[in-house]
Amino acid sequence: MLVSALRRTLPLLAVAWLAACHRHTFQPSSFHSTDALYKASLLELKGKHWGNAVNGFEKLTTDLPARDPLLPMAYYYLGRAHEGQREYILAAQSFSRVPESFPEDSLAGPATFETGIAYAKLWRKPSLDPDYGQTAMSTLQSFVAAYPDSPLKPRAQQEIDKLTEWLAIKDYDTGMFYFRRKAYDPAIIYFKDVARLYPQTRHAELALIQLVRSYLDIRYTEEVAETCTTLHQKYPKDGAVTRECGTAKPAPVDSTPKP
Repeated sequence: MLVSALRRTLPLLAVAWLAACHRHTFQPSSFHSTDALYKASLLELKGKHWGNAVNGFEKLTTDLPARDPLLPMAYYYLGRAHEGQREYILAAQSFSRVPESFPEDSLAGPATFETGIAYAKLWRKPSLDPDYGQTAMSTLQSFVAAYPDSPLKPRAQQEIDKLTEWLAIKDYDTGMFYFRRKAYDPAIIYFKDVARLYPQTRHAELALIQLVRSYLDIRYTEEVAETCTTLHQKYPKDGAVTRECGTAKPAPVDSTPKP
């Protein structure tokens, strides 16, 4: 009896499953207008049906006339859909089309921000190649400069600060790689770059300390003194600086008689 009931039920379940699949099939070419396709693609995006949204907005970017007001929105939401699928290069390319082709559009600022964020997501940790991180930082710096009143500015600055720290870590670790192998010339170059390019990061102090150690190893006494002076000036009460360089020498008193 149970077997016969299952035999009757399974075909009905199969029909219901096929009907459900048919209802959720998204075919961009089946829409009678670009406006209808745009609205449907937006619904797919809101429903997190990323693949459907990509297909819909991608078709819109090829079908819409160059001056159609929906076109910048199609590129922006195509970027969102790619981002949903973690396709960050494609997302960055889509977002960047908005400021490139529609610099006066209201989405140009947010799209520039999202371009930078997409590139930042491609640099997953400091030890990896920093090219995407550098692209992300320059994009976000351009955004902050071009849109200083944007509500997205604090988030952009936070991301810039993180990327700056990571770039400092990358150069510092490279310097340490050479330092440990007693290749002092390239080590010194990298430590100097950290201190010069990323002075506000916590690795700037570490790089200057490693500069002192590098100079000590190769007996560059004048450079040791100069670097220690810089460390005392920048970090006057830091214990690590005192341990490395000793206490700061008092400034010489000018004993020249005043007229």
